[in-house]
Amino acid sequence: MRSGGAASAVVVLAGLLAGCSGGEEKAVPELPERICWEAFASADVVPILPPGDKATLWARPFVLTEEHDARTCSVSIDGATKFLATAMLLGSEEQVDWDPVEKADPQPIDMGTKGIIWDAGAATYYTCEPPLGSTSRGRYVDLFITTDSVPDKDSLPAVLPGLLEDFITFTRDQLECESDVPG
Repeated sequence: MRSGGAASAVVVLAGLLAGCSGGEEKAVPELPERICWEAFASADVVPILPPGDKATLWARPFVLTEEHDARTCSVSIDGATKFLATAMLLGSEEQVDWDPVEKADPQPIDMGTKGIIWDAGAATYYTCEPPLGSTSRGRYVDLFITTDSVPDKDSLPAVLPGLLEDFITFTRDQLECESDVPG
């Protein structure tokens, strides 16, 4: 990972209270319309976030230029990370390392070159071919989304593939990839 001189962006948002018949119940704190480099609509992420008082968003600018470069965006609720999106640029397919999630018994999903989903996240990778006429070689983009304290874990298989698809589209555009791997 490069430390670079790029500034980090931290946004703190106050929580909202949703009324209910027996009193007031906490809801997911309000988020901007788009989060994590504007890759995700917050309305798509909110269903997998727990309620709380304060949301904090953190991300450095999205720039991946060298092998093993990575960028991460996090959404914290009340000081604890509950959503994490990570993109890593790799030089070869052999560098894709999903060993840390093997204990979670991931299941395959049809996303990117290869995709997996487990009880707390999803991952995929795809080949990023440089634009025509470029002298750059192809690279691999490894994408991870991890969650914590999801109120309804049964919603993950419905929500995470769509978020991965958005992440693929975003990173392809940012990296100017010519590949057309199905999302």
